[in-house]
Amino acid sequence: MSFVGDTNGTQIGNAATLDRAAPHPTVTLASGQEAVAPLKVTNSENYPESTCDPTSPDGFRVYPPGSKESLFVPYTAFAACRSEDVTELDVQAFVPAGQAAD
Repeated sequence: MSFVGDTNGTQIGNAATLDRAAPHPTVTLASGQEAVAPLKVTNSENYPESTCDPTSPDGFRVYPPGSKESLFVPYTAFAACRSEDVTELDVQAFVPAGQAAD
């Protein structure tokens, strides 16, 4: 998972880190069930502007588990840091919907 922008899918900054402290259960879903991968986004304003180099992203590039094909999720509510000195995204493993840890 990463922020993307420039209206062409260019990755902005670092990709998300995987939170290995959170449980990583095997998730088996029946038809109609959902799974979620909790995402933590650090506010870009926590970093000096000169360190972050903030920009407005177009959304996220997401790779579903086991896939080499990415999906684009439009989302512009966050500012993204262009700098690779900053990692704003941290993602946990998939869990059944309603079972995500805070």
